[in-house]
Amino acid sequence: MTKRFEAAVLRSYGKPFAVEEVALHEEPADGEILVRIAGCGMCRTDLAVRSSAGRTPLPAVLGHEGAGVVVGTGGPDTGLSTGDHVVLSFDSCGRCRNCMGAAPAYCDSFASLNLFGGRKENAARFTDATGGELAPRWFGQSSFAEYAMVSARNAVRVDPALPVELLGPLGCGFLTGAGAVLHSFGAGPGDTVAVFGAGAVGLAAVMAATAAGAVTVAVDRHPERLATAERFSAIPLHASTADLPDRIRRLTDGGTRYALDTTGSPEMINDALQALRPTGHLGLVARIRTPLPLRPGSLDRGRKISHICEGDAVPGLLIPRLTELWRAGKFPFDQLIRTYPLADINEAERDCDAGRVIKPVLIP
Repeated sequence: MTKRFEAAVLRSYGKPFAVEEVALHEEPADGEILVRIAGCGMCRTDLAVRSSAGRTPLPAVLGHEGAGVVVGTGGPDTGLSTGDHVVLSFDSCGRCRNCMGAAPAYCDSFASLNLFGGRKENAARFTDATGGELAPRWFGQSSFAEYAMVSARNAVRVDPALPVELLGPLGCGFLTGAGAVLHSFGAGPGDTVAVFGAGAVGLAAVMAATAAGAVTVAVDRHPERLATAERFSAIPLHASTADLPDRIRRLTDGGTRYALDTTGSPEMINDALQALRPTGHLGLVARIRTPLPLRPGSLDRGRKISHICEGDAVPGLLIPRLTELWRAGKFPFDQLIRTYPLADINEAERDCDAGRVIKPVLIP
């Protein structure tokens, strides 16, 4: 079997995406499914490939927030059938200690499977129209495309009544923000949560905190994003507010129990730590690439700081929870999305990079 279809190929770290014909030369192997992509979110992790210092091999088809319809299955043990609607999430081995302990985001092979090469099995079956080899699956998906061959382990079945073309970001960006609040923190009624950075991840955290009954403060430098956070019941504060940690402590009766930083900014991280009450917990979701100096007194009185990957989520459990919250009107993630045809991927990247859109979703 050779299946030809359109995909957005990145051939050089500094050049635009090119929408071109690609080919899959085999049927799904055991444990795999072939998915017709209905929509794929664009995440800043996709854009970070351009500055990955060559660690992500090119040419490649990126995209790791895909959702669509199963059109083929390999072997009897996928647990999925043709016609199922699925959301695709990150890849994991399923065999290491962390995977077996319901922590797939901390899989021993996470970096190699998702960021720096992908699964090597049957890698040569994915080529461009001339037969030139494309990099193995990005995040187990490579879903900036009309079709994606993925491990069934990556896929979460969802109700076909849901708008599948919009669900892809639940597999990564929205999963990360909401999971940090609901899983890593376990926030509930009466808790206080401060979210630093009101982008896609941060606003998902705001929505989840509000749904959990927590009092939420949102910090950002873009007034329009603060307005969006306020619409989701957060108290908005501009990042340049004088004495920001003290202002947050006053608003939250002595400090927040939880804080989430999505910016990776040392200044914001220190403000977040100082806004915590004693024994408070700061979670970081951005990768810190430079030394992180802490202000004196920032990390004392039982305060703690941790890195959170993919919201500490088991996607098969959290994604259905988020779709049910959406049905109940408590997690209106669709209000953060703007759709683009796959052919307009470079426009979507420019808008995302400039902050003109919170969550672009590409429609093949």
